[in-house]
Amino acid sequence: MTASSVREETERPSRTARSRPLLWSSLGLFVVFALLAIGVTVSPDSPWTQALDDAWRAAAGVGPESSLPSSAVARLFQEIGALPGFALMMVVLPLALVLVGRWRSALFVIAVQLAGPGLLSQVTKNLVDRPRPAADDAAGLFGPLVMVDHGSFPSGHAVSTATVVVTVLALIPASAVWARRVWLVLGALLAVGIVWQRTLINAHWFSDTVAGLIGGAAISLLLWWAFQPWLARDHARRLRLFGRA
Repeated sequence: MTASSVREETERPSRTARSRPLLWSSLGLFVVFALLAIGVTVSPDSPWTQALDDAWRAAAGVGPESSLPSSAVARLFQEIGALPGFALMMVVLPLALVLVGRWRSALFVIAVQLAGPGLLSQVTKNLVDRPRPAADDAAGLFGPLVMVDHGSFPSGHAVSTATVVVTVLALIPASAVWARRVWLVLGALLAVGIVWQRTLINAHWFSDTVAGLIGGAAISLLLWWAFQPWLARDHARRLRLFGRA
């Protein structure tokens, strides 16, 4: 047996049991997400959340004359769910993880992105088929201030944001308590920020963004549960550049 294989064996932790709270949290969020989707599907043009959505839009939405959508903070949230955010999570982060010897974690990151923003978001958008906020000149309301794709429910940006928050949290070892606490605070700010930005520019209804966060968290927690033994093995290994100690 080689020295490297000996180190591999000594670093390999005992079999890690998957966390039941993770699984049940995921399933619970999936139930809420499904109920919200069904509620919108029954009446896409005016679901049961419409009164709240209208009130939120009247208070938060702006027109093209506003400088807020082009501010640095708003642009940051715009890019999270666009190509830069996708490239970061699908290419940059997985590549970085592979370079430090954590290929299992890299597969987890890619799986979450394919299942969340890739599958859950797009399939639900087409099944629910909710119209996006439209311009209403009489009420002084505007439609989306950026180019958008088909379907308003759920917000793809919100799904992406939730997957980022949960994915990074899963990559932080449980022993790094303060790192996880700090990230949870930052994650909460990201969640609030994406709701603000997507409704600021009239790209989504308020309930679309909330549903997106719930759906993104649900799929991420489920895959965290599925990959938990592999993630535990990576957490127990020393970081190795190009696979070398």
